[in-house]
Amino acid sequence: MKFTNLNKLLLSLSIIAFLTSCSTIQKVTNSTKQAVSNFKISKQTSLVNNQMNDNEEIQFLDNLSVTPGKVFVKKSSLGIATETLNVAIADNEIMPSNLSEVEKANWLQLKYSIKMDVAVESIGNIPLLKKIDEWYGTPYNYGGNTKNGVDCSYFTLDVMQGAYNINLKRTAAEQYEQTARINWEDLKEGDLIFFKTEGPNKISHVGIYLSNNKFVHASVRNGVTISDLSEPYYQRTLYSMGRLPNLAK
Repeated sequence: MKFTNLNKLLLSLSIIAFLTSCSTIQKVTNSTKQAVSNFKISKQTSLVNNQMNDNEEIQFLDNLSVTPGKVFVKKSSLGIATETLNVAIADNEIMPSNLSEVEKANWLQLKYSIKMDVAVESIGNIPLLKKIDEWYGTPYNYGGNTKNGVDCSYFTLDVMQGAYNINLKRTAAEQYEQTARINWEDLKEGDLIFFKTEGPNKISHVGIYLSNNKFVHASVRNGVTISDLSEPYYQRTLYSMGRLPNLAK
């Protein structure tokens, strides 16, 4: 088969076109391969980053501690940081305002039976519970006589007057002088408990006995609260127990 110059020219052009096409295809193929490779690398990087983020989250949770109003987060890069939370803490101990008198009495009995660890039906002195509840949670303030702050002797003075119609003198030492001495096994609701918390020469604290070793008082640390006489601190500082004449049977 003989090739004319025209045929040779056409053949040359075809070969060049073919080679150019192959080069283009190769470029496209290489470009596609590079894109796939980049995608795989990107995906792997993303997975690694996700794993790192997951690990950081797990570390965050493992080193998270919470106290009222604050969150403490430990991170190796930041050390220990604190963040104050503006979260209002609901007071579930506040009596609802829309209760009937019977419902209020039941509510108080339930609340204080839990605090005293006694059966609900064993609590029947509603006037006493009402007076205690008026003050419950009030902070301690030496010499105080308001809901903004109260000391132990004014608290007993007000509660005993409201619940038993008994007038007490102002200080713990004076209230001690108003009472008759009783033994531990004779304690009953309404008796006064006296402590020497500031040394052996001074009666410095007073509370009102309830039941089950529990007494209510204005504590320096916790404000008006219910405590247990079996606690070591109260066992150590307990001085005497007294009964007012109006409560004697």
